[in-house]
Amino acid sequence: MHQPSPIILQSSPPTLSQADFVNSCLPDKETYHQKLKKWQKRMLKVQQAYYHQNKRAILVFEGWDASGKGGAIRRITEKLDPRGVKVHPISAPSPEEQSKHYLQRFQARLPEAGAIAIFDRSWYGRLLVERVEGFASEQEWQRAYQEINEFERSLIDDGARIIKIFMHISPDEQLKRFSERLNNPVKRWKLTTEDIRNRERWSDYAEATEDMFRYTSTEAAPWHIVTGNRKWFARVDVLKTVVKQLAQGVDVSPPPLDPEVTREAYRALGIQVTETG
Repeated sequence: MHQPSPIILQSSPPTLSQADFVNSCLPDKETYHQKLKKWQKRMLKVQQAYYHQNKRAILVFEGWDASGKGGAIRRITEKLDPRGVKVHPISAPSPEEQSKHYLQRFQARLPEAGAIAIFDRSWYGRLLVERVEGFASEQEWQRAYQEINEFERSLIDDGARIIKIFMHISPDEQLKRFSERLNNPVKRWKLTTEDIRNRERWSDYAEATEDMFRYTSTEAAPWHIVTGNRKWFARVDVLKTVVKQLAQGVDVSPPPLDPEVTREAYRALGIQVTETG
């Protein structure tokens, strides 16, 4: 009988204190656009490889409010084929979802073969907001460490690749972005009273986040902290991290032409396939 793969926690999981806010920057806008274009092009190659090889990818985004998750996700998907990627913005569960196991609503959103699913917030809400705000009992969120590790192991054993990103910003930067949102009519909708209340419990959320890294950063699905105080740097760093992790051990070269398509194109259309360097 097939045995599930072991869950091995990282011996040195990431910590929030490792973030380098000083040196995490790009020199200018031109450099940003060059690097963004480079990694977006590579991301498209990865998507095509996953599609042709029937592989599945799951990208998990967590982070502080206003840390840039949405902007980073938009840069990931901007140049991709929309038929092969879905973004799932996760909010509070509905009454119907609350009556079921908390992982059920995420299982229903898992990607099909050849597709990428991106979760803007995720099942880790049980270990963060539900823990801190008391929506889950201590017994429930303590139990969730093992439940989540086993959930992710089952997905990995089934062939899925899971990339987990935590967007980290400083309290001062968050305050600056809250002020910008409040004073910008186009961005006001992004700031909620819940965001403001969450900020008041920064230390509680930091403690819950460190525990999340300690108990769910596994060798098969580690956490990656992206320093987000400077948006240009963060967006490129997210793309670079995702591409490198998804491409690991995967042939991302273009697939060969189907000989039947080549023959039919010549017969019906007169198109001669020529090899290019």
